[in-house]
Order: sequence, then C-alpha cells, then structure tokens
Amino acid sequence: MNTTTVELDPRAVSAWVQNRMIFIELTDGRQIGFPADRFRLLANATNETLSQVELCLNGAALRWEVLDEDISVRGIVEGRFQLPLTLPLAA
Repeated sequence: MNTTTVELDPRAVSAWVQNRMIFIELTDGRQIGFPADRFRLLANATNETLSQVELCLNGAALRWEVLDEDISVRGIVEGRFQLPLTLPLAA
C-alpha cells in the first residue's frame, strides 16, 4: 500500500473580530476562532484596532497594519500561539 503525504497550505477567505475573538474562514469552509489574548500585541490592542484585521499574502496571513503585526494562517490552524490560554478562576 502506498501512502502520499499532502502538504496543506491553509488559506483564509475572510477574517473578523467579535468580542475580542479573532475568527477566520478557510477556503475549505472551516471557521476557526482564537482569543486576541493569545498574542502579545493583540492582547494590548483596543477593540477598534483589532477590528482592522486584513488578509494578506493571498489569505496566508492576517495583518494589523497599525500594530505592525502579522500572524500566519498556518500557525493558527496548527494552534501555535505566543501566549498560553488563560481560563477564568473557578468560583
């Protein structure tokens, strides 16, 4: 039996921000979201600044021009974030 490894190059077709969550829709229809707090520059950004997300490199990256921040779509899909997830303390 032969197996072939296919290199996937995930691309986004849209990106948006809602309640400090960044969402992307991929070319295959999946939607992925992550908290802005998972990246240093995004964690400190205002809601207005976060909403200025743009797609660049034919959907291979997210760009915030005012922050000079670029995040690869591949990194998001693979779950590579700068900061750990912080969960609210249990009551």
